[in-house]
Amino acid sequence: METMTRTEQTTMKPAAAMVRPGTARMRELTPAQRRAVMFAQQQMIQARAAKKAKAEAEEARRRMWAETDGEERPVRAAMTDESAAKTETREPAELSLREAIGRVLRDLRTRDHKTLREVSEKAGVSLGYLSEVERGQKEASSELLSSIAEALGVSTAQLLRMVADRLDMVGA
Repeated sequence: METMTRTEQTTMKPAAAMVRPGTARMRELTPAQRRAVMFAQQQMIQARAAKKAKAEAEEARRRMWAETDGEERPVRAAMTDESAAKTETREPAELSLREAIGRVLRDLRTRDHKTLREVSEKAGVSLGYLSEVERGQKEASSELLSSIAEALGVSTAQLLRMVADRLDMVGA
């Protein structure tokens, strides 16, 4: 029983002789392993920097949209009926169906703060073709209009009603 009650005294190392955490493990590695560890650490640092840059760019984009929305709303609120009528007549007297569809699509896309790339990927349409449809340079098939409308979060019927309203507005 004496052996069990006897405590062993441990000697404490002086603080200068203590090894910093992590360095002892690095000493046990081969040079190739050290290079691999350092490379992995560099990759992590680069990934964090890229993630931070992406977040900053997204925040800047959000601020830009907020500023744009903030500037437009007071101007629209300050418009009188007469000035509103003048802005509606800025469109040409004749507006083709193709151009009306393009303008409605662009209005829907910009209202939701979506890029051409986002909508084209979601709709399964090439970016260039969607751009040409928005500019009124290409006519879109009914299937294509349906997929674009779905990507913009509206039904095909709603899209066509908006186009009809646009044409009525110009024709009046």
